[in-house]
Amino acid sequence: MAEGHGRFHYQDNIRFCIIARGSLTETLDHLIVALDEKIISEEVLDSFQPDYESCLKLINGYIQYLKNKKVEVR
Repeated sequence: MAEGHGRFHYQDNIRFCIIARGSLTETLDHLIVALDEKIISEEVLDSFQPDYESCLKLINGYIQYLKNKKVEVR
């Protein structure tokens, strides 16, 4: 999301937030693979889950905020 900071167009910022959301989901997938390969325990994965869900809600909320602002500017 840092790449989108300071962009002067809402759509640019939205695009970078969508990329950040994909990276967050990719991180969860890597942890699931690590669990499957017995690199981490289920407790480690479970401890990540609340942070994942919280970040996902924040990113989605910010994307919606930016979309609303984009409409207001028009």
